Amino acid sequence: MTTTETTTEPRAGYEEILYAVADRVATITLNVPDKRNRLSYLMRREIIHALRVAEADDDVSVVLVRAAGPSFCAGYDLSTGPKTSGKQSSGYYRDDGVRPERWVDAAEFDGWTDQWARSCVRDWYTIWDLLKPVVAMVHGHCVAGGTELMSMCDIAFVADDARIGYPPMRGMTSPDVPFFPWKMTMAQAKYLQLTGNSVTGAEAARMGWVVKSFPAAELEAQTQRELRAISSIAPGLLAANKHSVNQAYEIQGMKTHFDQSWAWHSFSGNFRPGARAFRERLDEGGLQAALDWRDGAFRSEGFV
Repeated sequence: MTTTETTTEPRAGYEEILYAVADRVATITLNVPDKRNRLSYLMRREIIHALRVAEADDDVSVVLVRAAGPSFCAGYDLSTGPKTSGKQSSGYYRDDGVRPERWVDAAEFDGWTDQWARSCVRDWYTIWDLLKPVVAMVHGHCVAGGTELMSMCDIAFVADDARIGYPPMRGMTSPDVPFFPWKMTMAQAKYLQLTGNSVTGAEAARMGWVVKSFPAAELEAQTQRELRAISSIAPGLLAANKHSVNQAYEIQGMKTHFDQSWAWHSFSGNFRPGARAFRERLDEGGLQAALDWRDGAFRSEGFV
């Protein structure tokens, strides 16, 4: 039996993030640096909770998502522990027994409706639908689920030398949140989604995936400079402009595309021939062995 958590009440403390408000900016800091800020169920719940707290706070105009330690985010929390119930490929991910909101854990839907991917889309829609703009400040590695979090933010500033990509697409599944066609050209989207290759922050800025990149030593100062300017704008006007732009993408079909992404995730993670190969290597030899199998051909050719 699993449970879900839904609340917008202020919380005394968080376990895997930090939350602070100053100068009209609410800062959410991913704070499990020893694990490269992997996205556990708990961290996801805490991020969503903090976003909603910031949205309801009249002292906040803009939200910053950043990370402690050498990396922004290593993606969703891979585990060699017991497989979770329901969709098979959810067994890749660490399970604390508390599901994201609206997770349907029932025999009628287990195994084909991909509650995992649906939950990822719903979680990061929180950023899209939030009345206040959300800015990501990205350094170090930002991969897989980390790129989903970054890409759903309204604005992303990154370090020139950050490494940003989605290597799980080489041997696991299609993306949970298929942002690629909406963040870059068709040529770039197809190349990055088919290969799982990573690019630097500077390259991501040149292709329009993120808005600006800065030398790593300047990222903090330059981001704070941007935030001071943005936070001077009335929150209501920021909301109107954010959702005016959002609506244009929704009219083009972005939400329809995202809402169907679970089907491709389920097919690629459960039903295609060889879909369990990564999981089998993870169980047999541990995470490093599974990663060597998945990424070996690309590493040997010099790709990240």
